[in-house]
Amino acid sequence: MALSRRQFVTQSATLAGAFAAGALVPTWAQNTDLGNPTLPAPGFRRHRLGHLEILALNDGAARRPLGEEFVRNAPLNKVRALLALQGLPTDYIDIPFTPFVVVAGGRRILIDSGLGDLGGPTTGKLLAQLQAAGLQAGDIDTVLVSHFHGDHINGLRHKAGTWTFPNAQIWVPAPEYGFWMDDARMEAAPAAMKGGFQNARRVFGGLPAERLQRFEPGTELLPGVRSMAAYGHTPGHTLFEFDGGVRERFLYLADLTNIPSLFARSPDWAVQFDMDAEAARQVRRQVFQKVVSEGHLVGGFHFPFPALGRMVAEGEGYEFKPV
Repeated sequence: MALSRRQFVTQSATLAGAFAAGALVPTWAQNTDLGNPTLPAPGFRRHRLGHLEILALNDGAARRPLGEEFVRNAPLNKVRALLALQGLPTDYIDIPFTPFVVVAGGRRILIDSGLGDLGGPTTGKLLAQLQAAGLQAGDIDTVLVSHFHGDHINGLRHKAGTWTFPNAQIWVPAPEYGFWMDDARMEAAPAAMKGGFQNARRVFGGLPAERLQRFEPGTELLPGVRSMAAYGHTPGHTLFEFDGGVRERFLYLADLTNIPSLFARSPDWAVQFDMDAEAARQVRRQVFQKVVSEGHLVGGFHFPFPALGRMVAEGEGYEFKPV
């Protein structure tokens, strides 16, 4: 369910810090003192699953210092220890952004849209990757949106206001749309958090009604394409499952876990961006258990490229194994 007004007011103070840090507003600040992340080359990867063709398209990455605020319920020394155990840097985090295109039954379905031209110099690569993979923006006929954080919706519209995917219908979760487009909630939000509400209006304002499809998570959207409610990260955070006509399926995990080396290995840890940390924790456990037991292929927006692979049990948590 969507956050109640009481939950919203209670959690706004905590979330305001995340918004102020640039995590949920239209841009991602790049800390050049830490150097730049290395981007994959090529920045796209194809994978066949039954009658589906799945394209992982890297939109770039952002590097941010690792501080106490990033994991809300674990001390920084434990966070660094887990990263060190995996041979990863301990003073910064690289956050990749990877939308997917699924070609199914003649449809070209984009899942989330990246940062567009509103991010830093190491982001906004989606259109170039799409072209490298042999597609144009006009070839996309459907865009599925998992939630309204800026790194997932800003690529729908250029900074100048023009639509990036002119022939696409945009499918959005009704609870997510209802939350971010609610004027009363925007009015009640702290100043640092208002950017998220304003950005949703910038992106979706003026979208012709016939191009906007609001759906209830849990419903089938298109033949072989089903939505799955995964509330917690945001009030309407939604995953998407694709049936390729074979035993395994492709499940897009969106922001179920932001960084798998942390929040899959320790699923009870809460990233600072989760709006309802306990709900996010519960659904993370449930979905990981499902994909491990059923052996499905998964894709994660913030997973290391190619951001496509499988989850396996590891200790008290899970590990991502790329294909």
